[in-house]
Amino acid sequence: MERLLLIKYGEIHLKGQNRPFFKRALKNRLIQGLKPLGCYVHEQDGRIYVTGYDPLDEDRVLERAKHTFGIVGVCPALAVEKEPEAMYAAALSMLERAGSGQGDFTFKVKARRQDKSYPQNSFEICADAGGYILDRMPTAKVDVKKPQYTVEIEVRDRAYVYSHEEKGVGGLPVGVSGRGVVMLSGGIDSPVAAYMMAKRGLEVEAVHFLSPPYTGEPAKEKVIALARRLTEYCGPIKLHLVHFTEIQEQLYERCEESYLTVLMRRLMCKISEAIANKEGGQALITGESLGQVASQTIGALHVTDSSVEMTILRPLIGMDKVEIIDIARAIGTFDISTLPGEDCCTVFVPKHPATKPNLKRAVREEERLQVEELIAAALQKTEVITLLPT
Repeated sequence: MERLLLIKYGEIHLKGQNRPFFKRALKNRLIQGLKPLGCYVHEQDGRIYVTGYDPLDEDRVLERAKHTFGIVGVCPALAVEKEPEAMYAAALSMLERAGSGQGDFTFKVKARRQDKSYPQNSFEICADAGGYILDRMPTAKVDVKKPQYTVEIEVRDRAYVYSHEEKGVGGLPVGVSGRGVVMLSGGIDSPVAAYMMAKRGLEVEAVHFLSPPYTGEPAKEKVIALARRLTEYCGPIKLHLVHFTEIQEQLYERCEESYLTVLMRRLMCKISEAIANKEGGQALITGESLGQVASQTIGALHVTDSSVEMTILRPLIGMDKVEIIDIARAIGTFDISTLPGEDCCTVFVPKHPATKPNLKRAVREEERLQVEELIAAALQKTEVITLLPT
């Protein structure tokens, strides 16, 4: 009898002839994430299994597997020989482990016979396993419609028995959709945007803009903590820390005040695009939500988009703040985002930002700056940190 995790994937089933590519990507992501815990990942007959870990580490292994994009369910299971006594004893053990031994309870057995050479069919396996359990657990009753507990038996190369499934995050394996660069602030929205795009299979790198001395070490540490938290879902993340102070000071000195915010966003996009081109990125990612602030109106977004050739992905564009906060809480970034520490977006904020900026006017204002020189200087000072899952 061997304890293991049985991995279930969802959307990958729909990929037709490309399914092997997606399955390999999922398996490789699991191997990458679980290797530090001493796990072995293998595939057999359409199922992925995680074995080899210390039973005391099962909860940690389970959590990391659940957070791997592409996985819809993780089942702690027992693998036994395809022999009735062994299978039924494992089913009994799973019910006991689930806590069903305390008072009266209802259960049912589900069986799937992948190995058609096994002499019993699925119905016979269910009936015999149910009888075995009833003989040994006098407080048990069968309820096939609304049972308190369900034990599943899959007969494959071996028999796999489980009674509980932990819900995974779903989506697609990271990397199957290309690579993107997220403009990661210290706020609530952009970490959620990075999570959402990684869930659709995008490998994520991050760019953060620092403005020392206006922003201090707490702001830097906060964004590092956010990126580190995202690695639990996205895998390793390369974080580019761009020094943005000189650009903001020149914007403030030379440009129309009402256009400061949209001009700052344009230059951030230009720098992020340069980093993405260098790193093989195919899109930029932002946490913008339509109408949330002055720089996120339709007009402002148009002016921002016009600053770069690269596609800008905005997964939160139709969400309100409550929806975004709910996701941030669920993935563990909200408490980090609300720590003290201002980011550069709060520096030199205009009193009356333009909500309907004109593109031609924005370009004319931008021409007051030596844009190429400023971007080159900022890129030269950029720090790069690679963060790994803990």
